[in-house]
This record gives sequence, structure tokens and C-alpha cells, in this order.
Amino acid sequence: MKGEEISLGYRRFALGLLLAVNLLNYIDRQVLFAVFPLIKADLHITDTELGIFGSAFMVSYMVIAPVFGWLGDHWDRVKLASAGVVVWSFATILAGFAPGYRSLLGARATVGVGEASFGTVSPGLIADFFDKEQRGRILSWFYVAIPVGSALGYLLGGVLGQRFGWHAAFLMVGLPGLLLAIPLWFLRTPARGGANPAPAHDPEKKTSGYGQLFQNRAFVSNTLAMAAMTFAIGGLAQWIPTFLYRVHALNVEKANTLFGATTVVAGIVGTLTGGWLGDRLQKKSSKGYLAVSGWGFFIGAPFAAWAILAPGISTCMAAIFVAEFFLFLNTGPLNTVIINVTKPSVRAMAFAVNIFFIHALGDAISPSILGWLSDQWGLRSALLATPLVMVLAGVFCFVCGRYVAYDMAQAEP
Repeated sequence: MKGEEISLGYRRFALGLLLAVNLLNYIDRQVLFAVFPLIKADLHITDTELGIFGSAFMVSYMVIAPVFGWLGDHWDRVKLASAGVVVWSFATILAGFAPGYRSLLGARATVGVGEASFGTVSPGLIADFFDKEQRGRILSWFYVAIPVGSALGYLLGGVLGQRFGWHAAFLMVGLPGLLLAIPLWFLRTPARGGANPAPAHDPEKKTSGYGQLFQNRAFVSNTLAMAAMTFAIGGLAQWIPTFLYRVHALNVEKANTLFGATTVVAGIVGTLTGGWLGDRLQKKSSKGYLAVSGWGFFIGAPFAAWAILAPGISTCMAAIFVAEFFLFLNTGPLNTVIINVTKPSVRAMAFAVNIFFIHALGDAISPSILGWLSDQWGLRSALLATPLVMVLAGVFCFVCGRYVAYDMAQAEP
């Protein structure tokens, strides 16, 4: 809200509200995968057709994100975020009424549209509510929703789907979003730039756009690091439960429960630790966030390899926990770098471009690539690609460190 001080209590309320919405974001995104077996049996479809549900969401999410990126830099971000919640919640509810394959496919594609609206504008909103020195920790709290919301999506989808059917699972997880959209609609909008707002007549705003972002070397290299991270996380999330089933002879329920619980704990601890540590190091150097992420990838990679090669389940799960801790360590710092190296007038665009490329080069392709590699050389050998990609992510972080000070200075109002 321009020209008016926002109290600390209200800023914390805003963070809590946006965190709650982000939890629903990941619950509604992941609930589909929990009810895959029920949908397959009910609609009598192939695994390929089943997989297209996930692809429909990801394609619409990636393609529409740049549109909302432009809108987010020109329209009211709070209203766009709230409208996005309404769209994906209604689409999730409509999935609960879907009579067949095509209607469910359309509903899932529409979920991607709504989540793209929220995903492009919400990080910038949160950054504008808080001081620059707190951004890493604050965004880490926001991104805790990724492991927690994803796990809740699997849990709620599995329980509700098993007891009441897959239609009911979609209905019940979709309804809360409509309730949260109301307070979100009335949330006060902070000035762009927060404590350091952009000038009222930014002389560069007319020339700002996607072309400018691709000339921002810190932004590009940071996005490539995040794409590599997303490749690794997406591939592990898709294939580790199957790996535990095939290699360590766990049943499907135990494999998913064990991996899900490990991911939640490692995700929460890693995400919050990364934000706290990044803020501390950033006070000493402009490369602080990137140092946390770069070394996190380098340290986590051998543990990922150890998890894949470990002969016993106990050693395997311990190594998975450490590897995931160091993967999630980077969520807050790398998203904070995006904010720090872009002007307030193009931040929604920046997150839109980031969303497109980290998924297009990351989890949109990694499950299929690892699946193909598994067909050629076996799943254990295929999964060894993930620690290599983690090392690549670390390299991009240190490349970004060469340019971050200059691009941060250019982004200052």
C-alpha cells in the first residue's frame, strides 16, 4: 500500500495467508498422483493416458506463466493472486464432477492456469512486505509449502480417495481455496520494491521486459541452476518410491510412506536452514545466497549417489534424507537472488520466465529421461544422473556469483 506504513503484525498476517494459500497450491497439484490407481481403474485408461494428466497441468502452467508475468507488473498483484486461487480451486472441484477422461483432462489443465497466476506474483508480494535483509528467511517460510503441501496432497488424496472415491478427493481439497481467496482479495498491496520502492516514473520501465531479463547474466545463470535443481528433485520424486519397491523390496504403501515422511522432514529443515544461513552470509558478501546454494549442491550430490548405490534400506534412507536436505537448502536463497537482481517493475515477469524454464528444463522432462535411461541400463544406473545434475547446478551458482554484485546494483531503484 503506497505511502502508508504496514505494521509488523499485518506483514506477518500477510505471510501466513500467502503460506496457507501456497500449501493449498501444492495440495491441489499433488492430489492427482495420489488417486492415479483409482482413476485408472475407474476410467479404464492406459499409463500413458494417465501420465498426460500431469503433462496437461505442466504445459498450461508453463505456457500461461509469461502472460501473468506481464499482467503482474502492470495490474494489481493481490487481485491476480486471488483470482488465480479461485480458478484453480473451481477447476479442482470440477475435477470432482468429471464424468470422463476429457473433462478431467480439461480440469487439470485449468488448474495449471490458476496456479500460474498465483505463482508469478506471490514471491514478489512477499518480498515487498519485508526488508531486504529478511528476504531469504521469509521466502523460506513461504516455500516450506512445497514439501509439506506435496505430502499433504498425497496423504489427503490417498485417505479421501480410498474411503470416498477419487471424485470426493478432488471436491474436498478444492473447497478450502474458495474460502482463502476471500481474505486474499482484500489483502493490502505493498508498494513495489517494499522498503525500497521504485521511482514513480521509472525511466527504464518502458524498455523493461523479457528481453531485458535475458541480458541479466545473474538472472540467467541462477535460473539454469534452479532448472538443474528442479530436474533432480522432479526425477527423484517420481522414481525413488519405485526404486525402493524394485531394489529394496518394499511394498508400494511402505515405500511411499517412508519416502514421503523423509521428504517432509528434510524439506522443512533444509528450506528453513537455507533461508537463515543465506541471510547471515549475504550480510557479509553479495554472493552469500549463492555460496549456500553452490556448496549445498556440491555436498548433497555424493549423498544422492550414496543413496542410490547403498546396499541396505537404512543406509539408503539416511543418505536420501541428507541429499534432500541439501536440495531444499537452496529454495529460499535462489528465489531471493531473483528478487535481488531484478527491478520491482519486472519481478513478476522474472518469476514467469523462471517458472517456464525451470520446469521446461527440469521436472517436465526428467521423469521421462530417467525412465528411458532405466529401460536401457536399469533404474539404479539411471538415477545416478541426478547427482551429476546437482553438481551442474552448483557450477551455475558459482557462475552466477561472478555477476550478482553488478546485477544487484543495476536493480537498485
